[in-house]
Amino acid sequence: MPIVFYFLTYKWRIFTLLCIVVLSQLACSPKEKTPTSPPETTLNSASSPEEIEISTNDVTSVASQALITGLPITGNLRANKDAFIKARVAGELMDMNLKEGDVVQAGQTLGRIDPTEYQRRFKQAQETADAAKAQIDIAQRQYDNNKALVDQGFISKTALESSLSNLQTAQATFRAAQAGADVASKALEDSVLKAPFSGQISARFAQSGERMGIDAKILELLDISKFEVETTISSLDAVGLKVGQEATLRIEGSSQTIKAILTRINPNAQSGSRSVLAYLQLKNTEGFRQGLFVQGTLNLSKQNVLCIPSKDIQNYKAEPFIQIIENGLIKHQSIQIGISGYLDSADNETKWTQIIGIPENTKVLKSHLGIVRENVHVRFTQMSQAH
Repeated sequence: MPIVFYFLTYKWRIFTLLCIVVLSQLACSPKEKTPTSPPETTLNSASSPEEIEISTNDVTSVASQALITGLPITGNLRANKDAFIKARVAGELMDMNLKEGDVVQAGQTLGRIDPTEYQRRFKQAQETADAAKAQIDIAQRQYDNNKALVDQGFISKTALESSLSNLQTAQATFRAAQAGADVASKALEDSVLKAPFSGQISARFAQSGERMGIDAKILELLDISKFEVETTISSLDAVGLKVGQEATLRIEGSSQTIKAILTRINPNAQSGSRSVLAYLQLKNTEGFRQGLFVQGTLNLSKQNVLCIPSKDIQNYKAEPFIQIIENGLIKHQSIQIGISGYLDSADNETKWTQIIGIPENTKVLKSHLGIVRENVHVRFTQMSQAH
């Protein structure tokens, strides 16, 4: 019996010891923290200081600003004038010495289609017209003679009418021949390729010696003195478009922003997407090239409203709020948000938001300070006070 009792007691001792070890490990294991939106050292933390020292650079003010509401747009640069130089007559391409990037002037000869055939056709048509003109002279003299004889009563009026008919036929034949000569002359002129406007060669599709058919592409000519941007606007946003609205754009490969003006709005919506094409004229085009990607903001309206930078609005609570300084203490003030946009200034990178229900000149903590517990006293640095 004592041995059995001792054995049972020993087993209970081991079991009790294991339970103690397990419970101690559970007690010492780190608890999983519930994630919170704001930093733990901020919202109503008992460890937060009763006073914070900040500078004037840590504070912004609610101010009335000209806020521009904008519509994001994208598109590609297009030259204001773009033309394909095509062969108007068939033949062998000659004197084509221009290459991509060459500058040409309006009316400059760009190349030729072999004119031999068209010169001979023109000469043939011109000779036919000259022969027809000679027949007019003969018919005219015959008519004048017959008219004199009729007046003297030597011949009948039937002979006069016959000579008049011959004259009119000769005149019609001459006009037809002259029209044929004009057509041949036009074909001869079309064998010379000329620039319709001043610009630069952007593409070359054929080389000298190639046989060109009618309407075959030879060159592409661009006028890069002016550029425009073609952008697609949704049907909902297109309601607010007006000719004359300004846009701030950034060109691919350029760090600077440029201004553009909305000059045209397509009256038709595109089939399928129902979007509307809008065209903006760039004010400065130096150094740009056709096809570059463009993105920016089209300014739809401008309103004077009370606003602050959007990044200084906190969203850690059920409704947006800002941290204001009231009687030297931090207060969390709930706000109503209005429109958002950019200021009418050179800085168009910072987004601003209208806030409703907050007086002008209210001091607001900037977002980089994080969330500060309410009723904490604010003390400005001596340098800030000197300012």
